[in-house]
Amino acid sequence: QVQLAESGGGLVQAGGSLRLSCEASGRTFSNLPMGWFRQAPRMEREFVAAISWSGDSTYYVDSVKGRFTVSRGSAKTTVYLQMNSMKPEDKAVYYCAAEPWDTGWVRGEEKYYDYWGPGTEVTVSS
Repeated sequence: QVQLAESGGGLVQAGGSLRLSCEASGRTFSNLPMGWFRQAPRMEREFVAAISWSGDSTYYVDSVKGRFTVSRGSAKTTVYLQMNSMKPEDKAVYYCAAEPWDTGWVRGEEKYYDYWGPGTEVTVSS
């Protein structure tokens, strides 16, 4: 079993930056693909970014390309989401998630992720 916990959310002005972290406990997730998702008020949860277990492959939704960067710590047990040039439409609850095993793919579909954190709220003021 993997337990995930996000941190780093908060209030930021448009154009500003935040870095979210996802820490894991329980079964090691250092060899698992990880993803970030978000859910804005009254919207469906959507994919944001994903990273392979090695950190060599990443994948982003078009709306955050060039602004957000997903990365893993050196021990591969922490995943980060660096968010720059933030926009009001980035306001959401952000979730990290882990796939149950490494398939060699970096994917954006929720159905592939078995483990989820409780989320951290991000607010962007205009």
